[in-house]
Amino acid sequence: MNDTLVLLIRHGLTPTTGQVLPGRAPGLHLSEKGQEQAREVAKRLDPLDLAAVYVSPLERTRETAAPTAGLFRLEARVCEPLLECDFGEWTGANLSELSRLEEWRTVQQRPSEFRFPGGESFVEMQERIVCGVRDLAARHPGETIACFSHADPIKAALTSFEGLELDRFQSISADPASISAVRIDASGNAEVLRRNSTSGDVV
Repeated sequence: MNDTLVLLIRHGLTPTTGQVLPGRAPGLHLSEKGQEQAREVAKRLDPLDLAAVYVSPLERTRETAAPTAGLFRLEARVCEPLLECDFGEWTGANLSELSRLEEWRTVQQRPSEFRFPGGESFVEMQERIVCGVRDLAARHPGETIACFSHADPIKAALTSFEGLELDRFQSISADPASISAVRIDASGNAEVLRRNSTSGDVV
C-alpha cells in the first residue's frame, strides 16, 4: 500500500497564544509550557516509524518539532507551504480588539469572502497548504511524515480534506500541540483519520 500518513501538528503554546495574531512576525518562541508540549508530542510519535519531519519557517514550529526530529534522528526540513497565514496589517493585533471590528464577523461566518488587509485570503491559504501537503505526501509514498504548522493552515487543510466548504472553517479546531492524522493515496485523495488529538494514540 502506497498511502502516506501525514500528521498535521500545531506548534505548542507561546506567551501570546490566544491573545494576539502573531502571524509571520519573527522572534516568537515557545513558552515553558509549549516546550513541555513539544516533548510530549515526541513521546506520542515515538511508536511510529517516522520517515520525515517538515516545519514552517517560524521559530515556534521549529522548536515544537525539535524533540521529535531529535528522537528520530531526522533533519527538520523547512516547507514554505506550512507557513502561517499572512495576516497583513492585522499582524500582531490584539484579538480582543479585532473582535470588535465589523470585518471580524466575516472572518467567523464567511471566511471564503475575506482577505486580510495587505495579506492573504483564506482561499489562498487553503490552496497553499492543501497543495503543499499533497506534494509532501507524493514524496513519501507508503511512509509516515510529520508536518509542524499553525492553527489556521491546519484547519483549512482539514476542512478541504473532509470535503467541507471553506465557510465551515471555524467549526474545525487545532489546539496547541494537537495532532491530526490524514491518509493520502497516490492520486491525492485524502481521508482524515483523527482530528485535533491532544493525548493518547496518534492513529
